[in-house]
Amino acid sequence: MKIYDITVPFSVELPVYPGDPTVQISQVASLAAGDICTVSHLSFGSHTGTHVDPPAHFIAGKATLDQLPLEILIGKARVVDVGEISAIDVATLEAANLAGVERVLFKTRNSQLWQQGAHEFERSFVYLETDAAERLVNLGVKLVGIDYLSIEKFNFDQPTTHYALLSKDVVVVEGLNLAEVAAGDYELICLPMKIKNGDGGPARVVLREL
Repeated sequence: MKIYDITVPFSVELPVYPGDPTVQISQVASLAAGDICTVSHLSFGSHTGTHVDPPAHFIAGKATLDQLPLEILIGKARVVDVGEISAIDVATLEAANLAGVERVLFKTRNSQLWQQGAHEFERSFVYLETDAAERLVNLGVKLVGIDYLSIEKFNFDQPTTHYALLSKDVVVVEGLNLAEVAAGDYELICLPMKIKNGDGGPARVVLREL
């Protein structure tokens, strides 16, 4: 049974969404320096790399990161390869036939950015259109993932895709790398840091063949 690690590695070269804190990693103790152990200091934003957006990220009074049910974060998921399109719209969803699917991960050309080791933020990333987000809610989807740092169109007027999903308690997972994963059904295991009252946090995310 093959397991795919679809998490982007943390490093100081990791691109971040414009305006978010950059990743900082420094050693406070080192075996090489004669210390008894190696210890690092980490500094980064709560929406860095592969991370989870709980409803509280945009919707006041909704569930925070530590309140998310594990039953949503773990379970059968469908990877949908959308090809070379620039945005995921309702027609894309209709072609994917997502009836009965509770967790969907969109594989786009974004994943190649991770494979190429891009260190600069890519503003023309593939995103989910608002009407498509609304359709996913109507289909009963509980978790939506995408392979870049936001599911929302860059330079938006209002974050309507996030509003559509998070207001209906749909969990969003961003910053996945699906380059080596074929379209199909898998078991998703998504475990974000358990940050009390967290607006978001990094996660280790894997897919396991069924």
